[in-house]
Amino acid sequence: MTRRWLALLLPLALTGCGYNKIQTLDEQANAAQGQIEVQLQRRADLIPSLVATVKGFAKQELAVFGEVARARGGLVGAVQSKDPEQMAAANAQMTGALGRLLAVSEAYPQLKSDQGFLKLQDELAGTENRIAVSRTDYNGAVQQYNTLIKTFPTVLTAKVTGAKEKKYYQVANAANREAPKVDMGDVGTPGAPAAPPASTAPVKP
Repeated sequence: MTRRWLALLLPLALTGCGYNKIQTLDEQANAAQGQIEVQLQRRADLIPSLVATVKGFAKQELAVFGEVARARGGLVGAVQSKDPEQMAAANAQMTGALGRLLAVSEAYPQLKSDQGFLKLQDELAGTENRIAVSRTDYNGAVQQYNTLIKTFPTVLTAKVTGAKEKKYYQVANAANREAPKVDMGDVGTPGAPAAPPASTAPVKP
């Protein structure tokens, strides 16, 4: 009889201590993370077409193409990991690699005016804007969730239900905050070797 009453009272106790609120904010944060993953995957999906377009005009820029390919592979892997910090770091690396690739276009006037190239640039810019919005939404949702599960009396419910603090979408490793610095003098001549990376230009994830 006692167990039956406990079974009936436990849900009411959890509800009174913020259980439903924890679940709501958890779902909100998960949905926001899903949007980040969608936009990062879209960014990764646009890269092969962009590289193919640039190769049509600048086949000799092998170093840059290799860097972009590695960064894209890292981004796809990070999305699959579903770890916000890994995704943020990989996206920062992708931003640096794309900066070098787009800088190559300065040496090829025909590429700069190619309609396919311009369209891909616009699509990437739009995707980057959506990533920024999704990042803000996600981090805001995580802040609410993390604050809630640390606040009394909800912290007691969080411990009972195993609710854990969520990671923010941000670059945790300082080394990953740096992106290659593009030397326009080096890319000004077709076929010139890519400039070596320099850790002087921090890039937001």
